[in-house]
Amino acid sequence: MPPFFDRYINLVDDIDIFEAFEKYAPDAVYADKDSLLALGDGVYEEGKWTVKDILQHVIDNERIMSYRALRFSRNDQTQLPGYDEEILAAHTIASHRTVEDLFEEWRELRRSTITLFKNMDETMLTRHGNANNTQINALALGFVILGHPIHHMNVLRDRYFPLL
Repeated sequence: MPPFFDRYINLVDDIDIFEAFEKYAPDAVYADKDSLLALGDGVYEEGKWTVKDILQHVIDNERIMSYRALRFSRNDQTQLPGYDEEILAAHTIASHRTVEDLFEEWRELRRSTITLFKNMDETMLTRHGNANNTQINALALGFVILGHPIHHMNVLRDRYFPLL
């Protein structure tokens, strides 16, 4: 289990990646949209992200992990850098978007992500690369893509929903 990424992978059931894509679809993981909408721009502590910021971050992260999976599946051994989530979050227009608009973007992205993974064979899925000084394979990145939104939903339930 790759260090750092294990915190996301371990949140996903040990099932086939395509079963997991279905089980952990954006609308399934974030099913309580009423609470998301009720939170509005509320945060549990000054300087924390809003619901819209979190959704934008989840979208950005899926794009980055998919890109990494593409590179590694094609046997690109270039060491890929990490990314600074705070810089990305500071330079979006998430606050001007609606929750539903963000979900629509995420659904479109997820369809693309699934298509990417459907076009990888077993060899491609198990090819490793180095991202942020960590060895990881394309399949594991698929599970990171799925576990990362669960992690943020858990944060929302634990820290944000009590504000309602």
